[in-house]
Amino acid sequence: MHEYSVVTALLEQCDHYALDSGASKIEKIVVGIGEHSGIEVALLQSAFETFKEESIYTKHAHLEIQIQPIMLACSSCGTTSAPKQQDYATCPQCASKSVQITQGRDMLLLRLEMLE
Repeated sequence: MHEYSVVTALLEQCDHYALDSGASKIEKIVVGIGEHSGIEVALLQSAFETFKEESIYTKHAHLEIQIQPIMLACSSCGTTSAPKQQDYATCPQCASKSVQITQGRDMLLLRLEMLE
């Protein structure tokens, strides 16, 4: 379960930001999880609830998860769009195979709500 190591790294990053900003605690952590990231949302939430107790900053924090859809950028027609169904290799606008996934594969820390 790589979600445990993902949560551990997330909490370490949050602790670092809280310490640097002089916060006394973190109330809310907002993350974006790409639908093609390989992260199981339920496992991530469970791991967060387990490990948040180990930090003085995140003990009472709430985790908000925003699912980020796959987005494709086409170098042929220049559009950025969501793929139709699960076809990540074809531009839905011009049917070109010259596409790149630009969103939806990562997990990102989007926002922290902290108290001084």
